[in-house]
Amino acid sequence: MVAARTAAGGLSTVELEQIRDTLAAGRKPKVVFTEAAGQIAGQLGQVVQLTDPELSEEWVVVRFGRDELPFSPADLKIAPKAAPARRTPAVPAPREETSVPAPSTVEPSTDPAPVDAAAEPVPAAPPAEPVTAPAETKEKEPVKESAGIPAPRATPAKKAAPKPKAPAGLTVTLAYADGEWTVAANQGAKSLAKPYVIKASEALKMVGMLDVPGVHEAVEEIVSAARAEAESQAERLRAELAEIEARLAELREAE
Repeated sequence: MVAARTAAGGLSTVELEQIRDTLAAGRKPKVVFTEAAGQIAGQLGQVVQLTDPELSEEWVVVRFGRDELPFSPADLKIAPKAAPARRTPAVPAPREETSVPAPSTVEPSTDPAPVDAAAEPVPAAPPAEPVTAPAETKEKEPVKESAGIPAPRATPAKKAAPKPKAPAGLTVTLAYADGEWTVAANQGAKSLAKPYVIKASEALKMVGMLDVPGVHEAVEEIVSAARAEAESQAERLRAELAEIEARLAELREAE
């Protein structure tokens, strides 16, 4: 790792003790790599640890970049302290023209005081920051109502027209019982027409208007059965009537 090592230019025993004390105080002293360190000569590093010199010649651990590598004392020397910077007179900051007046600033003195070379460096005054006018807000303020003109009242929404109520259902009932036809009508729970007797022919007409074959046939069957029964009863009554007429004729002859 080290191309060549020479005792000249390396860390002395006193300097190593100073480095040890500095590390004990929690600080990391800076060192410069000597010609003995090879290609990194002249670069700066920080001593982070001193190991046992009896175990290895490279017992000074230096942080260089992101690496911490061991070096020999001959590879290092104390970094020279930076000379104090000379104090320079403050330079007035350039003034910029703005649309809004800038806050009060301290104008530099035209006759600077004599500079003492041994005095501590004083940083130059920072340039005044340009003051910009506040940008106009995109949103416009709401227009206030004038005192004399009242604000128009909001028109109340019209109520929706009530939905017309659907009429109750209508039920018409055609019934046959005990040889009689009856018709009844109801609208919802209200009775419009109580059951009343109608003729068989009227019942046939009502069913014929519905054009429902099954119902029409059922009504015709009932009417046919009633007709047959009526004809049978009529024949029986005719026979009884003929018998009564014959007896009446005999009684008249006996007089």
